[in-house]
Parts: sequence; structure tokens; C-alpha cells
Amino acid sequence: MLELLLPPPADPLWDLTAAFEADDRAERLNLVLGVYRDHTGGAPVMAAVREAEMRLAERSDSKEYRGLSGNTAFYRAMLSLVLGSGGAADRAIAVQTVAGSGALRLLADLISRTRPGTTVWLSDPAYVNHHPILEAAGLKVRTYRWIDGHARADTAGMLRDLCDAGRDDVVLLQGCCHNPTGVDPDTETWEALEQLAGRAGWVPFVDLAYHGLGDGLEADLAATRMLAERVPEMLLAISCSKNFGLYSDRTGCAVVLDTSRRSLRHAETALQNAARTLYSMPPEHGAAVATAILKDDGLRAAWRAELDSMRQRITANRADLSAHLSSLGWGVQADTLARQKGMFSMLPLTPDQMHGLRSRFAVYGTTSGLFNIAGIPAHRIPCLARGIAGVLAEDREAVSASRVPCPR
Repeated sequence: MLELLLPPPADPLWDLTAAFEADDRAERLNLVLGVYRDHTGGAPVMAAVREAEMRLAERSDSKEYRGLSGNTAFYRAMLSLVLGSGGAADRAIAVQTVAGSGALRLLADLISRTRPGTTVWLSDPAYVNHHPILEAAGLKVRTYRWIDGHARADTAGMLRDLCDAGRDDVVLLQGCCHNPTGVDPDTETWEALEQLAGRAGWVPFVDLAYHGLGDGLEADLAATRMLAERVPEMLLAISCSKNFGLYSDRTGCAVVLDTSRRSLRHAETALQNAARTLYSMPPEHGAAVATAILKDDGLRAAWRAELDSMRQRITANRADLSAHLSSLGWGVQADTLARQKGMFSMLPLTPDQMHGLRSRFAVYGTTSGLFNIAGIPAHRIPCLARGIAGVLAEDREAVSASRVPCPR
């Protein structure tokens, strides 16, 4: 049977990660994967998470199945956290999922079951796994512009493209801290998107994976909450990987909002059935940890404080890298970088220039110019800036002059 299997496409992010692992240079730097790292380069367990785990371990007396929807207390806490005190949570159902990717897939299956062959609109560029997940569910994909050639927001192009989205379509939007560009719509643009959805009738599908790491938790959730209050239907995929640091615990939530209780009951059953055929039920540990944090005032306050600290480190890294690029004569690129938000940033670098960063400076980013800003040790920012300036210059002498191995 397997002799008939054609070579499948490799995953670009994990291919780069494998190349990084095989690189024996001491100064190598992995800025590919979206993992928050501290100043030492480690990916720490959050203090609130560690405390919650200790408490759970002390009182845990069973690992019984939770059911197809997962941990009820968890997804109710997620609804409260994300949708806030407005009325949107009263017309929402949710199920726990295998992280944000699992939520995306369950919701894609729901779309396909409801209206086979639906067109889902994605930003260009988009998160690397969006397109494969949607196509695997049998959906069609079209794109709308997100940035221009200088990696800055192309708001006019986006709105023009989405004028072609019709009543039977779904538009996938990232709620904050856009991956891979770090470019987010301003308040006026979110208002325009909501009005466009209302006129055309398309359904917003919000992917929320980085809330708390851009402008702060409440600010990062503002656009999602606004849409949830105003549109009749909405889909929402939530991840706890980044802002709780629960990467390998695969903790997330799929949410459906509608004005009809009957439709919501059917959607909940459809999501449960999809989960049953994919993985039966989600893992409990991460959901129990997140619930323990959100239900305890002390743990919740500690988590919020640590999340703010993570956001401040990311913001400081971006500002420092921008300042160094500006001092090296790359003011336009520095200004572009400074306006971006969240864990990722994108610079207008060609695949050849990104290859140059890998081969000459042992700096690993994607071929599209994506960097994980949260993964940069602060003391290596000056050297990283020199490497970026060198490949931007496309000048052998400039590259040679700046070829100084970054300290570990």
C-alpha cells in the first residue's frame, strides 16, 4: 500500500527547526517557532501555571473521561475571559479542543458539514497552518491583501478584496498580533470590517492565539468582543499555548455564536461528533491548569502580571531591534518593525536574504522574513541587527564587515 504514497509536502517551519537542530554552530539562533523565551533563551513554565499544577497534583484523585466537549469549567472560563461581561457569551456554545489548531479544524469541519465547499477568505500572508487545515476539511480558499511590499498594513487593498466576499462565505481574521506579520488593523478598520460583514452577510471566523502579548489583554480582546456583540453569527478559535505557556499540553477552545438556540444546539452536537472522529476528547491537564488559574483570584492576578511582563519584554525587544536597525541606516525597515505587535514580526527580506542570515549568521527565520521577536535574547539584538543590515545591503563588503559571530 505505502508504495503508492506520493511524497507529501514537508512542513516549512519544522523543516527549518530540523535544520537548526543539525547546525553545530554555538551562536545559532532559532527565531522560527512561536515560543516565548526569556533572556536566557529558555521557554519557562509560568509561575502561576507551576503553582496551579502543584495544587492539582495534591488533590487529583481521578483521570476519568471528561466527555466529548472536554472540561466544562474550562470552556466556560474561556467564554468569560474572551467575551467579557457583555451579552455575547449568552448566545455562545463552546467545546474544549486540542489547542488552537484543533479548534480551527473542528470549526472548519462544522463549516464543511453546514455548507460543503464554502469559500473561506484568508489574509495574504496567513498563519502557515491555516490553508492546510481549511483544505483538509474540504473548503475552498481565497485570499485578501494584508500588507504591502514594505510589510505595512494594506487596509484599502484588504477592504477592496473583501468586497468580493459574499453571503455564503466565511472570512478568517486574526483577533490580534497577526501571525506572521505583526500587523494589526486599527479600531477604524475593525469597525469597517464589521460593517462590511453586516452588509454582505459573510461570517467572521476569528483566530485568537496571542491575546495579552500585543497591547495588553483587554486591548487585544477589544476587536473580538466588538464583533461578538454586533454580528449575528461568528466562529472563534482560542489557543492557550502562548499566553498560558501550555504549548505541549495542547489546550484550546472552539466557540460558535448565533442568535438561535436551536442552531447552537446543533452546532454543539456537530462539534462533538467531529471531535469524536478525530481524537474522541481533548487532554485534560492544560484545561485543568487554565481553569484553576482563572477561578482563583490570586493565581489569576499572578498570571496577568506575568503575562504583562512577557508582553513588555517582547515590546522592548522590538523597540531595541528597531533602534539598532535605524542606527545602521535602515530607517524605513526600522519604522515598519516598530509599528508591528505581538510575538512575530516580518521584514521585507527575500528568501535569498533569509538564507544569507542562516548561512552567514546562524539566524533562523522563515523564507518570508518572519522572526519570533520573543525568541531573541536581548544581548544578541545588536548582532542580529548587523546581520539584517548586511543582507539588506546586498553588498559583499558590507556583509563581510558585519560578519561577527553573535555571542551565545
